[in-house]
Amino acid sequence: MRAACVQMCSGEDVSANLAVAACRLEEAAAAGARLAVLPENFSYMHPDDDAKRRVAAETVPAIVFSFLADTAAQHAMFVIGGSVLLTGENGKLRNASPVFGPDGTCLAVYDKIHLFDAELPGELYRESKLIEAGTGPVTLDVDDWRLGLSICYDLRFPELYRRYAADGCKILSIPSSFAATTGADHWEVLLRARAIENQTYVLAAAQAGTHPGGRRTWGHSLIVDPWGTVIAQAGDGAEEESALVVAELDRTHLEQVRHQLPALKHRRD
Repeated sequence: MRAACVQMCSGEDVSANLAVAACRLEEAAAAGARLAVLPENFSYMHPDDDAKRRVAAETVPAIVFSFLADTAAQHAMFVIGGSVLLTGENGKLRNASPVFGPDGTCLAVYDKIHLFDAELPGELYRESKLIEAGTGPVTLDVDDWRLGLSICYDLRFPELYRRYAADGCKILSIPSSFAATTGADHWEVLLRARAIENQTYVLAAAQAGTHPGGRRTWGHSLIVDPWGTVIAQAGDGAEEESALVVAELDRTHLEQVRHQLPALKHRRD
C-alpha cells in the first residue's frame, strides 16, 4: 500500500489552509496513495482561545469535516485529518484526529491523550488549559492494515504504541505540530524509536514554519519503516512549508523484520 504525509504551514485562514490540503491530497492521489495523513491543526492555527472555540463549534463540523469527507470520496482513499478542534465538555475543546474512508464515511475519531504542558526556553505551552484529554487508544483497519491513531505529544509515551502493537497495528499515525525547539533533537529519533520497538510503519505528517503568534514548528514530515529506516522525508519550515512525502508500505518487509528479530514475541509484562 502506498501512503502519503502532507506537510503544511497552517494559519488562521481556514479556506487557505483547506486549499493547500486539497492540492497536496490531489498530488497524493495522483502518486497512487491509498492513505494520506494531514498534520495536527491542519485547518486552523492561531493562539486566540475564543477564536478556537468558534472554529470548533462552527467551522469544523460544517466545513472541515465536509471537506475531508468529500476529498476522501473524490480520490477514493483513506484520509486522516491530522487533528482538528471539536467542542468538548465543561467549556473545553478536544484535539481530535478524524479518519475518513474512500466512500467519505467518518470511520473513527481519536482524541489526543497526552497534552503538551511544557516550559521551553522562551516558550510556554499549556495545552491542558483549553483541551480535555482523550481517554483511550483508537484503532481501525485501512484495507487489510491495522492502524493506530495518535497526535504529536503522544509520541513521547511509548506505552501507547506498545498497546497498538499488541492490538495488531502495523501502521502508526502521528500527525504533529512539533515545536522547533525540541524538534531538532527529538523528532526523528523518537519516531524511529517508535517504529523500531513496535516493528511498524510510522506516518508523521507535520506543521513546518512560523504561524500566527510567532509559534515555530519543526517540519521534517517523514515515513519510517519497521526497521527504523526513514524512507521518505520533507525539509523544515525554511525549506518546505508545504510538501508531500510518499512511500510504499511493504507487508512482506514488515513480516520479514518481525520474523528475523521477533522482539514482540519476547515481551515480558
